[in-house]
Amino acid sequence: MAMTADDILAHAALESCVRGQAQALLAIHDASPRTSSPFATQQRWLMSQAMLAAYFRNEAQQTDSGILPARLVDPIVAHGLASRNTASAFVNEMLKYGIVRHVTGNEGRRYRPIEPSPMALAVLSHWLGAHLTALDRLDGGYRSVELRERPALLSAIQPLIADGLLASRAVREPNGTFSLFTWIDDGGVVMDRLIVGCQQDSIALSRIPTDVTSVSWLARGLNLSRSQLARKFATAETMGSLGWSGVRGKSALWVSAEFWREYHAAQAVKLAIIDAAFEACRPYCEGDQARGVAAT
Repeated sequence: MAMTADDILAHAALESCVRGQAQALLAIHDASPRTSSPFATQQRWLMSQAMLAAYFRNEAQQTDSGILPARLVDPIVAHGLASRNTASAFVNEMLKYGIVRHVTGNEGRRYRPIEPSPMALAVLSHWLGAHLTALDRLDGGYRSVELRERPALLSAIQPLIADGLLASRAVREPNGTFSLFTWIDDGGVVMDRLIVGCQQDSIALSRIPTDVTSVSWLARGLNLSRSQLARKFATAETMGSLGWSGVRGKSALWVSAEFWREYHAAQAVKLAIIDAAFEACRPYCEGDQARGVAAT
């Protein structure tokens, strides 16, 4: 049975599991920042999930056919994630940077179908694997092993994950300081870096120390400037969500217990959605395993 968000949030091992998940996500970003960029900003992340769901569902009906760009734009608009013009510009941007590509053999056609690049699918697989590993560490499961052994599971589970994310008000409309950061470019990466830097076993404190001493370091390699991030930090400071333990910019940063809980609550909601999608795909896994046994 899939765990609920409340189950996950109350789990004693949540802190260490989420820390490991954040470390894995940071490694994915650092290895391929451009390909990871659609997953690091709230609006772009949700648009990417909607587009991937449309692609995988189309592939289930017409294997290796790709999907027309207009059919990727439609679910974005239908879910109210962006205007049609913004969604179309996003698809074109992903084509420009090779995150999606035209399906070969359709040269000369006015409307050419597209598909995710191998690198984009690899990033998605690693992203899913990081979350399945966190779930496994919570309950001793083997979800991440099943994904490695059956890569095709990715195409079955992703549309269900997208459905859950897009249907969740907690995901679509986050609150507090989490919302402040999640809507800026690479804001998710900033929060992951902060959480990884938090002193372990300090959740009983009202101010949790981190190993971060520089806004410039946090902004390094991201799609936002130091000044942009500094402005967000200033707002977060006025909210009491973070601050400096001594001289600003020359001492360790702390994050409030409330901000820490907001981040972990958001992860719990996301993990519960992914777990429910995985559980719904178990018949697919079992059928795939049975076909393998029969074939031998």
